[in-house]
Amino acid sequence: MPFRNKTILSIILCTLCLWGCMQEDPPLEVDISKREPVRIKMETDVITYAYLPQYSHTVSYQRHHLLVKYLRRETGLNIKQIFPDTFHEHMNRVGQGKIDISFSNPFIYVKIAAKYGARAFARIVEIDGGEKFRGQIICRADNQAIRTINDCRKKRWIAVDPASAGGYLYPLGHFILRGIKPESFAEIAFAPGPGGKQEKVVLAVHAGEYDIGTIREGTLKVVADKIDINEIRIVENTRWYPGWVYAARTGLPSETVEKIKAAFLKLDAKNSESRLVLEAAHFADIIPSQDVEFAPVRELVSRIGLRLEM
Repeated sequence: MPFRNKTILSIILCTLCLWGCMQEDPPLEVDISKREPVRIKMETDVITYAYLPQYSHTVSYQRHHLLVKYLRRETGLNIKQIFPDTFHEHMNRVGQGKIDISFSNPFIYVKIAAKYGARAFARIVEIDGGEKFRGQIICRADNQAIRTINDCRKKRWIAVDPASAGGYLYPLGHFILRGIKPESFAEIAFAPGPGGKQEKVVLAVHAGEYDIGTIREGTLKVVADKIDINEIRIVENTRWYPGWVYAARTGLPSETVEKIKAAFLKLDAKNSESRLVLEAAHFADIIPSQDVEFAPVRELVSRIGLRLEM
């Protein structure tokens, strides 16, 4: 009898479940042959702004994001900062029209002017160095084997990048003028990886991996939170050269360039808002510029036997 009761209960439960399933909505049929393409809205009015990656992308952003924000507000243009990883990539993007406004050292400028038709329209006055800047040859402060520039012969040299002005080319010219040729060194190496190359040179010298390093003036302050910079000694400074420059890519409308230039020139360190923007970027001022001002850089390039078009 108990068995019969269990059987009846099971039949009732199955009937209820079947009835419940019959009450569900019929399955929805999907026709996968009909597809709606996903449309991603692309901005077509962006003006790209790039800082040559001499320091890390973090430093680049920290120094320039207020300036870019100011330019957007002042000009009404959709200006955005982008971050190429290397000097070579920066130059290529200018040539491809992917960087509209280039902020670079003067050597990179004369290269992109020669190869891609970029043109200078403004340059900066630095807080520490004025309208010009220079390179520095450094070693560890306790390196007794290097006291003068002549002691750099047969030593291991680490530089920033083959296209770095203060971090390689200016010191190279400085060495050559004193009869010290590239073959005079035991080794010439360049800082590895994308961005942050100036810092890497100082850190490599500080760690004793290389005997000497070459950097642009001002770099030691950037690494002061990483090492005791008193443990680094400046062997010599190079001569002064024209400062960092703003250049517009070829084909960028002249009215766009003039808007940006006017906004740059409007910045005044006596104004509290302008001062915040300038100080964040480590600028004292931004002044007008033209291509002819970079003749000393072209003379240096010729003297050390480089080709700008390459």
